[in-house]
Amino acid sequence: MDLRIMGLDSPLFSTLQHMLDAGDDSDKSFNAPTRTYVRDAKAMAATPADVKEYPNFYTFIVDMPGLRSGDIKVQVEDGNVLVISGERKREEEKEGAKYVRMERRVGKFMRKFVLPENANTDKISAVCQDGVLTVTVEKLPPPEPKKPKTIEIKIA
Repeated sequence: MDLRIMGLDSPLFSTLQHMLDAGDDSDKSFNAPTRTYVRDAKAMAATPADVKEYPNFYTFIVDMPGLRSGDIKVQVEDGNVLVISGERKREEEKEGAKYVRMERRVGKFMRKFVLPENANTDKISAVCQDGVLTVTVEKLPPPEPKKPKTIEIKIA
């Protein structure tokens, strides 16, 4: 029901209208994603990365211009998920200055990578140089080939 049709166009009534409309939407979108999920999805989509495989290791390369190493976290979750996350904070505004244009992204960022089975999660290193984060994950040595087992045949 639109209360503006009846001439009730005050902020109080528009807030009431919004609350009534939100009640209708909640029944329809019971399985809608949470705000946290949407925020994390946007943070992951806005953080591009390159992944390279070498004979003995993998590298994950992420541009992190203007960030100090203390603003970045590199973690391993669930045993095999590499998580690179952090936050770029807005610069403190100096008195008398105002933004004419703001294009650089601020806020949280995150990327998750499922590591392959041969990744050695105990041997991970990260270096941030000239605004580029490079995470190196060493590979486990290949398993020894199984030698065939000879079974002795008994004479009956």
